[in-house]
Amino acid sequence: MQLSAAPYEERLTAPRPWWLVSCLVGLSLALILLPFGTLPMLAGLAGGTAVAAVMASSYGSVRIRVVGDALIAGEAKVPVRALGEAHVLDPEEARAWRTHKADTRAFLLLRAYIPTALRVEVTDPDDPTPYLYLSTREPERLAEAIKAAKVSA
Repeated sequence: MQLSAAPYEERLTAPRPWWLVSCLVGLSLALILLPFGTLPMLAGLAGGTAVAAVMASSYGSVRIRVVGDALIAGEAKVPVRALGEAHVLDPEEARAWRTHKADTRAFLLLRAYIPTALRVEVTDPDDPTPYLYLSTREPERLAEAIKAAKVSA
C-alpha cells in the first residue's frame, strides 16, 4: 500500500552563504588555537566547522506542510478548519507585516533570508492568535494547498 503524498511540503533551508560562514568559523577557531600546536589547530578547524554547520542546519531544518486536514508549520499544528483567508505577501508587504504591521499575538515562522511570505487568518474564536505569518519561497502554492485541504476536509 502506497501512502498518498502531502499536497504541500517545504523545508526552509539555510542559504548557501551560511555554509561558507560555517567554514570560516572553523578556520577562525583553528587560527585561535594555532599557538597551541597542530593537533589543537586541526581539532579547532574540525570542531568549529562542525558546530557552526550543525547550528546552520538546525535553523534551516524547519518545515511547512499541509497534510490531511492540518497545516504544520514548525512546531505549530493547526487544523485547516480553524484557518481563514490566506494572503500572499510580496517582499515589501512581508517586510511590513514583520515590522510595523505585526501583532504580538501572531504566530511567526520567520526566516529573514526568505523575502516572501503567507499570512493566514485564524478564525477559531478560542484561539487568541489573530494570524499565522509563514515565511515561504512559494506562497501561492501554499495558499492553494491550504484551500484544497479546506475543501477536502
